[in-house]
Amino acid sequence: MSATPLAAAAIAQLEAEGVDMVIGTVVSPAGLTHAKTVPVRRTNTFAFPGLGASPSWHGFASDQSGIAFTEDVGVVGDQRLRIDLSVLRAIGQGLAWAPAAFFEQDGTPVPACSRGTLIRIETALAEAGIEAMVGHELEFLLVNPDGSQLPSTLWAQYGLAGVLEYEDFIRDVNASATAAGIGIEQFHPEYYANQFEISLAPHSPVTAADQLVLARIIIGRAARRHGLRVSLSPMPFAGNVGSGAHQHFSLTTPEGPLFCGGIGTAGMTPAGESAVAGVLRGLPQAQGILCGSIVSGLRIRPGNWAGAYACWGTENREAAVRFVRGGPGTPYGGNVEVKVVDPSANPYLASAAILGLALDGIKNKTALPPETTVDPGKLSDAERDRAGILQLPESQIDSLAALDNSKLMRSILGDAVVDAVVSVRRMTHERYGDLKPEQLADKFRMAWSL
Repeated sequence: MSATPLAAAAIAQLEAEGVDMVIGTVVSPAGLTHAKTVPVRRTNTFAFPGLGASPSWHGFASDQSGIAFTEDVGVVGDQRLRIDLSVLRAIGQGLAWAPAAFFEQDGTPVPACSRGTLIRIETALAEAGIEAMVGHELEFLLVNPDGSQLPSTLWAQYGLAGVLEYEDFIRDVNASATAAGIGIEQFHPEYYANQFEISLAPHSPVTAADQLVLARIIIGRAARRHGLRVSLSPMPFAGNVGSGAHQHFSLTTPEGPLFCGGIGTAGMTPAGESAVAGVLRGLPQAQGILCGSIVSGLRIRPGNWAGAYACWGTENREAAVRFVRGGPGTPYGGNVEVKVVDPSANPYLASAAILGLALDGIKNKTALPPETTVDPGKLSDAERDRAGILQLPESQIDSLAALDNSKLMRSILGDAVVDAVVSVRRMTHERYGDLKPEQLADKFRMAWSL
């Protein structure tokens, strides 16, 4: 994180561009985006020494009122929220933005900080001689300002009608993203009415997560300008396919990429096979990080292209781990898509979990199980058992128990992160676990919205 202060000339340039306020954001264990703002002339103070924040920031729950207090998360103590000036950028209409991270007052990184956790995992990969690239996908639903459903008279899955119906909004998002330095690779209507998906250009893990956070801000601001709002819930309305936040990743060493050009399965190298195997082996333990909200289980069901089965397959969209073979149609080469991630997840922690599992697989030379070449939902229970294919639980409490009891995930993310995630997720289950799907969808439709 850059602590070099901006020169007076740089501050003056921001003011000349019309910037009068700087936003610094963090994402909580519950997947919520929090922020503080300062007048532009206090930008350097926001970076160092930073702004005060209670440890309770790590305990905010997604019901918009609860705080999951623990021994480490409470009202006693004061941490510092510091923005990364190297990522600061103007985003239009008088605002500039930068990602922030948590530090103790003596400058020590706070273990529960999600951005700091991903920085640590990216560093561990580099020390192992591995460069990672991550590409995020973001699905979202346009709704009325009060969260109610928009009409869908002109809509077809992936249809042109959706583009034309919301052409001004789409053009606004594309223009704003380009001005802010965000690479949108594609933007299209999705399966459900008024649902869209954006694919972002791949970057190094921390940069990619930063860009996703900024993309959400840009989408939310654009929606407001057009009299709309955006739902980032995994299941905005009960009974539909829900929204995902799939993550693609690739790994490269000085000898070359791990997911193409090799002699192994689908062109993978032996280390590439072990990376995929590591992710697959740890997926049930990481589910509480990747899709652990109280409404996530409404999406993780067979037939939703949500990766309900813990298996892997080349271009298999019902497998939790989809392998994308390198070739002329994949300019970034072979990569792996983890399909279970949804928008309620903290993207920094989700990337840290996925990449940490991949690194663990490489270090332990984990063997890759046989590929699943069909829709796993079409197999019988006996056939899935013989193939070792596990259906991931829809129950939030089961996925949280697996995370809480996982020595592997605690070794990757740290106890502080795991404890914080489990605490905020369990609080929502204790308060709302008896609600019906329709009630849950209504309650949490706008919980992660910006």
